[in-house]
Amino acid sequence: MPSLRTLRCFVAVAHQGSFAAGAAEVALTQAAVSLQMRNLEAELKRTLFDRGGQGGRSAQLNAAGQALLPWAERMLALDAQLHEELRDAAQRADPMQGAYRVGAVVSAVAPLAHAVVALKQAHAGLELKLISAKSGELAAQVQAGQLDAAVLVRGPGRIAPGLSWIPLYEEALVLLAPADAARQSPARLLSRSPFLRFDRSERTGVLVEQALRRLGHPKLQEFLELNSIEALAELVRQRVGVALLPLLRKAGWEQDPALRVLPLPGLPLRRNLGLLCRRSVRGPLTEAIVKQFGSHL
Repeated sequence: MPSLRTLRCFVAVAHQGSFAAGAAEVALTQAAVSLQMRNLEAELKRTLFDRGGQGGRSAQLNAAGQALLPWAERMLALDAQLHEELRDAAQRADPMQGAYRVGAVVSAVAPLAHAVVALKQAHAGLELKLISAKSGELAAQVQAGQLDAAVLVRGPGRIAPGLSWIPLYEEALVLLAPADAARQSPARLLSRSPFLRFDRSERTGVLVEQALRRLGHPKLQEFLELNSIEALAELVRQRVGVALLPLLRKAGWEQDPALRVLPLPGLPLRRNLGLLCRRSVRGPLTEAIVKQFGSHL
């Protein structure tokens, strides 16, 4: 019988229409998802997709795949329901006791770590495990039941069924430049300086891309692309180039003598962070985490 992980991959590819998009939805590599689909087809002794079009990247269900899809969706729904019933029973026994797994993007790890330590000190029977990952990976793990909650960047679209979103805070998008950079508009600085880009495959990178479009697509001197806000800020300090970044809380950039923070006039773009959690675990413990997290921002 196919594993639940394999079924999640199958459903994701079926809904998205390609292995690449399906892999992004379940936070795996395209190669890993393709291998799982080949193994699934081998186990069932039949092909499930019509592979072709778009240079072979598309994956449309054939008749066998269409017949399998409702069954796979029912299995995943049943697993989610059983998981929620199990957690409901444990929560009713003592909501401030037991194991709870929570994640965070790198920029939110510090306040969440303080919140976790405070709660563990107040409740001896509470076992809290903290991990850090990218927003897309965290969202996939919460949806799959591998995490109970995660502090992450809000993505486009609606929150998936069975999940809840609790807003925490916002961060404005700004242009970060060396302190001695010419006194020019953000668009002009972007076109005349090496551009240090945040990973465009991430939700923050998508926000940066939106800002560039609204600035009229200034001609960029692309220099490098990193998945670390603090690393990009350090490169700006060293006068390597400029970067479009969310203004991190407690980063102290505005008081840093090596940096200049430029707002983006007319571009009210903000990075929204919140707690994504399973509805089955939303209760006193989740609210306690939110309260403790807020006190350490």
